[in-house]
Amino acid sequence: MSSSKSKDEIWDEWRDLVNMAPAELEDWLETEESKSVGDTDDDESTGHKSGRRIVKIKRTNKDDLSDDQWDHMATVVGYIKRHLSQGGPDNNAEESAWRYSLMNWGHDPLKEDS
Repeated sequence: MSSSKSKDEIWDEWRDLVNMAPAELEDWLETEESKSVGDTDDDESTGHKSGRRIVKIKRTNKDDLSDDQWDHMATVVGYIKRHLSQGGPDNNAEESAWRYSLMNWGHDPLKEDS
């Protein structure tokens, strides 16, 4: 693993930050809004591709995760933290590219912490 964090740290942050359920994320990834944001190579954005990987990871038991999946989890945690630190738009966050991008990475910033 290239990350300096332990798997336990990554796991805890992942569980805190990736707040969308697999089915919820899959449904989101089918929407036009989801496909409308992010930098695109080929015809799928990085975030969209990441979202599909996140669904797989969330459906995998912790003990069965590959090193590649752990690395991706660390990447996702880093992305969400950076994106959140930029802060969202002052108004209409619900329909913002900021929120849509975060949701592609498995985090809905408008979800209340449960």
